[in-house]
Amino acid sequence: MPLPFNLLNSQPTVIEPESQPTIWPNKYSLFGLLVSAVDYDQAVGCILQAAKNHEAAIVSCHAVHAVVTLSSDSELREQANRFAMITPDGQPVRWALNSLYRTDLHDRVYGPELMWRVLRECEANEVSVYLYGGSERTLAKLHTNVQDAFPQLKIAGCKSPPYRELTKDELINIADEINGSGAEIVFIGLGCPKQDKFAASQATRIRGIQICVGAAFDFHAKVKPTAPAWMQRYGLEWAFRLACEPRRLFNRYLTTNSIFVYRFVQAIFGKAWNQS
Repeated sequence: MPLPFNLLNSQPTVIEPESQPTIWPNKYSLFGLLVSAVDYDQAVGCILQAAKNHEAAIVSCHAVHAVVTLSSDSELREQANRFAMITPDGQPVRWALNSLYRTDLHDRVYGPELMWRVLRECEANEVSVYLYGGSERTLAKLHTNVQDAFPQLKIAGCKSPPYRELTKDELINIADEINGSGAEIVFIGLGCPKQDKFAASQATRIRGIQICVGAAFDFHAKVKPTAPAWMQRYGLEWAFRLACEPRRLFNRYLTTNSIFVYRFVQAIFGKAWNQS
């Protein structure tokens, strides 16, 4: 299976364990949600270093929908602000960070690509992973595609959860299952905000690094198409996904995109007012 995204000409890095805790990237407030100013190399390096150090941490990839959804809910926002890293998954999120804080980010850190880069480094560094989320069909295809792309990678386990809220006992059992598998990194593909709620609820139980990657499972399993590169580059992936799933996504994008633009304009004018 050909490697997606930007991995064809790069080489994996061997990460040595450190005695010092991982230093995660700086965060900046977007409407009250703390988003990390980070690029792919730094994100992958922090994740692998934390895994080698046997640290427990949560990483989540947030595009416009996630930023608006979590920043609008005080409980979700408080939980997410305790995550080790929230990457600017969407180009508009990156543009907002650059405009408001001069972070000089040259690219977003897109969940599907971050997942693939981390998997590649896990194979090179003998770090085991667990895949949590998606339907049974999607998960089976994902497992096959990942193993084909990274034959030496250890996939410690996979689980497709039920489409309902889990009980406390079920959450405890899932954490025990993941910990018992020996997985050092857990990829979570449940969509926002479900995956963020799950990760936060397991923060004190799961011993590895939890990485929330949204639709990455669907894309890498090839059950849903990805937007053309030019649409991704210009922040139009939402339009491609809307065209593919108009009934499911119309209200989401109409609402969250509008709120994001409104809050961003407010923030820009507020910044200009404070500097005047």
